[in-house]
Amino acid sequence: MKNLIASFFLLFTATIAFAQTGLTVGPPRLYFVGDAGQAQTQYVDVTNPSKDYTLELGVSFEDWSYSAVGDNELSPKGTLPTSCANWLSVSESYFSLKPGESKRLQLNMQVPKDAKFTAEVPVHTAMLFVTQLNPRAREKQEGANIRLAVRSGVKVYHRFNGRETPDLEITNLIYKDVDSVGQFLEVSYDVTGNIWLEGRLRAEFLNQETGEKEVVDNLNFYCLPGDKRKQYIAIPKSLKSGNYLVSVLAFYGDQDVVKIAELEFKHVAKN
Repeated sequence: MKNLIASFFLLFTATIAFAQTGLTVGPPRLYFVGDAGQAQTQYVDVTNPSKDYTLELGVSFEDWSYSAVGDNELSPKGTLPTSCANWLSVSESYFSLKPGESKRLQLNMQVPKDAKFTAEVPVHTAMLFVTQLNPRAREKQEGANIRLAVRSGVKVYHRFNGRETPDLEITNLIYKDVDSVGQFLEVSYDVTGNIWLEGRLRAEFLNQETGEKEVVDNLNFYCLPGDKRKQYIAIPKSLKSGNYLVSVLAFYGDQDVVKIAELEFKHVAKN
């Protein structure tokens, strides 16, 4: 299963494990609700946690969407039909932070006067990036002169007033046993509502011979309207061989709406 990483870091030429500077940006998501012609403001907090290095930082915007398995896919600003990147502006596009210093950025959204709700594009999204512009050199390793830069993203969502119908439908549930991967369930579902969804999956495995039950819980998912998704649930290593009835429950929305799919399968445990 691929989990959405809300605030993620993109590192150039090396992994952050070697960096001596970092970057903290939050919150990981911002939600705007407004109709055509309306303006709103929210805030992004940026912190330099380093004890000895000043960060030179720049702010930029890109488009994004989810892949079929829930990974983030980035696109140039303004290229996706769901983009609201061109509706956004920030109080400071370039700034520096001394060691331990923080700054609150003002993020403004101006919804165009001709913006309309449509079934094809019920919500809009963008990604705000804060990028380190002065990569820090680390010690040479095997002759390589490595410089590290950090980029952190905040997801931005927009919807219109009075337009909020969360819904999804589970379309398929399959048990798979693949030598190179292992044993798992493949859950397919379509987002049929007109609003982004945040929810969780739970799988309940009932041994139909012994009555024993095992539960895999709190598998989070995040989706956009129109997404057609596949999510993977690993079969617990502790699950004994036998005939099983598995119930997969999807919880979502403020009222914890539940959708259920069931499958009978024969499981052969592997060491």
